[in-house]
Amino acid sequence: LPLVKASNSLSLSLQAKMSRPVQARRLEGIDKNIWVEFVKLAATYSTVNLGQGFPDFPPPDFLKEAFVRALSGENHMLHQYTRAFGHPPLVKILAQFFGKLLGRDLDPMTNVMVTVGAYQALFCCFQAFVDDGDEVIIIEPFFDCYEPMVKMAGGMPVFVPLRPKAPKDGKLMSSADWQLDPAELASKFSDRTKAIVLNSPNNPLGKVFSRGELEVIADLCVKYDVLCISDEVYEWLVYDGKEHIRIASLQGMWDRTVIIGSAGKTFSATGWKVGWTVGPNRLLQHLCTVHQNSVYHCATAAQEAVAQGFQRELKLYGKPESYFVQLPKELQQKRDWLVQSLDAVGMKPIIPEGTYFLVADISKFKSDVPDVPDSDEPYDSRFAKWMVKNKGLAAIPLSAFYCGAHKNNYNHFIRFCFAKEEATLKAANDILQKWKWEKTNP
Repeated sequence: LPLVKASNSLSLSLQAKMSRPVQARRLEGIDKNIWVEFVKLAATYSTVNLGQGFPDFPPPDFLKEAFVRALSGENHMLHQYTRAFGHPPLVKILAQFFGKLLGRDLDPMTNVMVTVGAYQALFCCFQAFVDDGDEVIIIEPFFDCYEPMVKMAGGMPVFVPLRPKAPKDGKLMSSADWQLDPAELASKFSDRTKAIVLNSPNNPLGKVFSRGELEVIADLCVKYDVLCISDEVYEWLVYDGKEHIRIASLQGMWDRTVIIGSAGKTFSATGWKVGWTVGPNRLLQHLCTVHQNSVYHCATAAQEAVAQGFQRELKLYGKPESYFVQLPKELQQKRDWLVQSLDAVGMKPIIPEGTYFLVADISKFKSDVPDVPDSDEPYDSRFAKWMVKNKGLAAIPLSAFYCGAHKNNYNHFIRFCFAKEEATLKAANDILQKWKWEKTNP
């Protein structure tokens, strides 16, 4: 009898402990993540991974050598904590470099903050600026973390799409053909709007916003006193002679803009997780508060190496031997090669003006993966899963870059990453050619 009582008591105790919700409300509805799912699929099935946005080629030698020096040199303090808001050599060179680009004097201690990649920089922005009920405008398609980060901060995402316009004369579509409707954009601004997220060059489309497009956004930000969170991690990866224009350089925008950058994308070292924010002290001081109460500090040796990389690039700015000149030339060739490969098999590519990415229309391949009536899953997601499992080629569905209500509006596109070795791109081409042959020779 005592054992029965003890068992019942334990059962009641467990029930009491488990009846109360464990997770905070801020986590409701944001538990799913496209990268967790597709990285697992790619690891399990793919022979060629053009899904995730990382290069499978190494960073430049000068950067690797700088990291080796930081690790093995005589300055043992590079193995210890450095300044919480950014290693002094790094914030100093970033202030010099971006001061040159923006045409203003920047204070390295108040106008620059180093973060654990651009991802943490974004998180700091939303946590620092967004209160319960604040609206944040997000341009679709968008890098997928924007929406859950806004919601975690208690904000309300408001979505406005880039709308594609078919090119004339049967030409391939360009990312420039996806445009904002100025009137539609203006209709999203109100007294409730706290910020707009701008991503140029844009992931996933590769769109580089023109000066005219940025001026429309800037005028609305000034009119409604709205902040701009400007995600510019692909700032050096712009093709075909296009120019990356920094919205903070436009009239009235410096005081309301936080620029976000990434050493991972700048120097092809995504695993180092070194990012930064640049902006006025009135904004960055609040990012510092979030930073000091979350990660507090970033890896010292990696910051030292990135500082040396920027010191080199400042000396070579605009010269042919600059990595910032060489890398986009190399990636433009890879882009063109993948464009030709996809076009040859009937997947119509949208030619990107920038970034690592290329979106392709899969409409002609729909017969391989039939529709499932009344399915909640967007077609492109089912297609991408089928492709990795049956063809060994990994890509990401474009619907992953839209809010839930709009996922089925653009569900016949998938995103490829072309920042890969030639051998990787050739292997992808071989898969596509074999697939086309099988379709025409059933």
